[in-house]
Amino acid sequence: MIATAAHAEVTTAFVQLGLILLGLGLAARVADRAGFSPIPLYLLGGLAVRAAGLLPAKVTDDFIGIAAEIGVLQLLFALGLEYTAPELSAELRRNFRAGIVDLVANFLPGLLLGLVLGWSAVASVLLGGVSYVSSSGIIAKLLGDLGRLGNRETPTILSILVLEDLTMAIYLPIVAVLLAGAGVLTGLVSLAVALGVVAVIVLFAVKIGPWLSRVVDSESNEVTVLVILGLVLFVGGLVQEVDVSAAVGAFLVGLALSGPVQHRAATLIEPLGNVFAAIFFFVFGLGIDATAVPPVILPALGLAVVTAATKAGLGWWAAGRAGVGKHGRWRAATTLIVRGEFSIVIAGLGVAAGVEGQLGPLAAAYVLVLAVVGSLLVRVARLPGFLDRSARGESRPGTV
Repeated sequence: MIATAAHAEVTTAFVQLGLILLGLGLAARVADRAGFSPIPLYLLGGLAVRAAGLLPAKVTDDFIGIAAEIGVLQLLFALGLEYTAPELSAELRRNFRAGIVDLVANFLPGLLLGLVLGWSAVASVLLGGVSYVSSSGIIAKLLGDLGRLGNRETPTILSILVLEDLTMAIYLPIVAVLLAGAGVLTGLVSLAVALGVVAVIVLFAVKIGPWLSRVVDSESNEVTVLVILGLVLFVGGLVQEVDVSAAVGAFLVGLALSGPVQHRAATLIEPLGNVFAAIFFFVFGLGIDATAVPPVILPALGLAVVTAATKAGLGWWAAGRAGVGKHGRWRAATTLIVRGEFSIVIAGLGVAAGVEGQLGPLAAAYVLVLAVVGSLLVRVARLPGFLDRSARGESRPGTV
């Protein structure tokens, strides 16, 4: 009887997991044909399953919960692969001013909205993080799909994304301390330890990067993928022990890899990372009560409008400082509007800690709007009429 019951439970779990993955695959296909990121559809899928009462059995729930956590680590590992330590250092020096403007202009609206809504300081800080960070994953894919990686404005866009990623490496440990509810002195000590650990890991990654790259590299794809996944989980678990987000550890593992293995790892890990990331967004949507979304629609739309404008203004200004013409500045402005994976990761931390019931629904609605609208705007290469008229006659070789 016990064996039969266990068999039935596992069979049900297989069926449910299969349906979930098939649904996510269909959502990705629809989004691809429509020309926007599948993240909004993953979120909506989770919301729909929860609303319909089709919650998974315990076996499925345990599996997708772990898979979702791995999805976060894979997202951050993939971001780390995009850069090398020298590149990060150079970008910090070159675009530090733009990074400060970005932080002030896009963090403050979320922070202030949280306070206006009567949320706690911790919840408001989390909402500030949600509104601050653009989606590196979606933007990188869009630039590649549209053949814009060689455009003059692209280095400016990527520089801003790099600075945001680095800010997240500091922000996440601070959030971890705030969520722990530690006293002022204890919190400062924990924060100092967390930031110290991040600094040590960065230096360690720079020093052992070449050696680690040789260890990871192998002629066997199977060996390379297993070693990478093991490293990401192992380092993520270690840093989480000292109240640093495991996501930061995953980012730093990606940062440590360099040379040919850096590009090979990105290619090999992408399909696996995409699967886990899709499950992560689905699980986030699954954790949100659909009835809690309508009350936060207006605040979410208001925040989306404000931060779309501030992020677009940042892109226009930063690209202009780099000598890019108005058409290129328009592309930089529209590209940075997109929000996605990092905003959901930040909101997920607050949801898991139970700091504010409206945080998850508001973040979901906010990302749904900007992931779709931003992705579609990126594909509009032409300037709006009033900007296009002012740009006529200005374009010249090397400035668009």
